[in-house]
Amino acid sequence: MSPRAAARLESLGFTQVYDYAAGKADWAAMGFATEGKAAERPRAGDVARKGVPTCHLGERLGDVRQRTEAAGWNVCLVLDDNGVLLGRLRRPALAEDSDVLVERVMEEGPTTIRPNTELKGIIRRLHAKKVGTIVVTKSDGRLIGILYRQDGDEQLEK
Repeated sequence: MSPRAAARLESLGFTQVYDYAAGKADWAAMGFATEGKAAERPRAGDVARKGVPTCHLGERLGDVRQRTEAAGWNVCLVLDDNGVLLGRLRRPALAEDSDVLVERVMEEGPTTIRPNTELKGIIRRLHAKKVGTIVVTKSDGRLIGILYRQDGDEQLEK
């Protein structure tokens, strides 16, 4: 929206008005609502599991493992203080010595997709690569969740 249009909306009493200069594609990649025929198709962000356990670089692995297992997960995503994805701890890394810091055993920079990625295409790709999950982040790298191939299959069967 242009600054002029934003100013006009504010003058009409709207209180949550933003001048989003990045454009339509980035808007969708941030996971914001879209309209039109394409908006009706299921997207990765619609199916991604939220509430994934998270941790920070300087945490002890024992503390992270305890939280992750208590939450019923076998993966923990490593975030910075702004919620940007830095890495991932899978089951083997979580089994390391309890006093080791997350930063020493994490998998750096896991592959990610955006929430507006069309579900049908990404699920087809996950099957072809024999991959069970993929991390979903906004265009600024902040975490949304994990897309499980099985969840995508179930959504597409509906």
